[in-house]
Amino acid sequence: MNDVHILDAVRTPIGRHGGALSGVRPDDLAAHVVRALADRSPSLDPAAIEDVFFGAANGAGEDNRDVARMAVLLAGLPVTVPGTTLNRLCGSGMEAAVAACRAVAVGDASLVIAGGSESMSRAPWVMPKPARAFDRGPATLHDTSLGWRMVNPRMPKEWTVALGEGAEILADRYGIGREAQDRFALRSHRRAAAAWERGVLAGEVVPLDALDHDESIRADSTEESLARLKPVFRAGGTVTAGNSSPLNDGATALLLGDEAGAARAGRAPLARIVSRAVVGVEPHLFGIGPVEAARTALDRAGIGWGDLSVVELNEAFAAQSLACLAEWPDLDPGIVNVNGGAIALGHPLGSSGARILGTLAHELHRRGGGYGLAAICIGVGQGLAVVLEGAGS
Repeated sequence: MNDVHILDAVRTPIGRHGGALSGVRPDDLAAHVVRALADRSPSLDPAAIEDVFFGAANGAGEDNRDVARMAVLLAGLPVTVPGTTLNRLCGSGMEAAVAACRAVAVGDASLVIAGGSESMSRAPWVMPKPARAFDRGPATLHDTSLGWRMVNPRMPKEWTVALGEGAEILADRYGIGREAQDRFALRSHRRAAAAWERGVLAGEVVPLDALDHDESIRADSTEESLARLKPVFRAGGTVTAGNSSPLNDGATALLLGDEAGAARAGRAPLARIVSRAVVGVEPHLFGIGPVEAARTALDRAGIGWGDLSVVELNEAFAAQSLACLAEWPDLDPGIVNVNGGAIALGHPLGSSGARILGTLAHELHRRGGGYGLAAICIGVGQGLAVVLEGAGS
């Protein structure tokens, strides 16, 4: 099996729902990062890219026609470069990287692009076809931005609760109160704001439509301002808009290759992909999906929690993240999301898994090497994790 390296990683700034990137189609978001990734390697002949793997969690709107292939064409890559789109909901971008990794590892390709794209602002409303022609009854439109819709009636009701209610269930099970969730959210905002101030994130972000920073960060957040927000999903609950990830727009692209591919691209690796793992859990407990995925990935890598230098855990909800941390007592929480997480940076579903992988690869490279873990929870009850080894700066 060939070693597989992350050679470069770029992303758009993450836009707010209805914000600066809401006018950009998801296929154009994808094309933007694919083009930028190619341009950052001047010695790379784009025709040498053997495949493009992209994740998209929706696929019901402008991203419906194999967004990976659309990105290739819209980015101006040669028409000989193929593309395939994968959907593992919130884990789609990471799943794309895993699929790309496998292709390189087994020798089916030497140099590929992986990533993900999502415009939650532009996710369409959809309507089922009527049961009969010329139906005169009322019709229901479903918002495809997030969560369950057109639910199969055979699904147990406890499985199909709102994602935020799933976070409330975990808050109850793990005894995670409102104050702890708000403190976690505040840390995310402060770390993200500090990372931008230090210039840490600028190297992975390619501006788009005059947006050059992540739009959802609230540097002025305080414990008091977060405490004033009302619960969203349950009366008397603890999950609010402030301690949840927002709805967002954005895209990420990673350049992956073996040693020959790295030479062809003229790039030194940022990190090596060491192991990966995916697991399933009960759908309403989707938030703890990363727990076993991370344990399995670490076991496959032959390392333990103490060997990690940094961890990227996607912050769907503060309660969900804190539940995972409670299951990982040997992990130092101080090394988790050192540059902020999705509560502050944003969570454009199909992009997020690739985003945390790229951020992790860049951070390990800045630190001169070491092991890192990226893990993400996935709707309908799954978890995905990848272990990286930094190549050093």
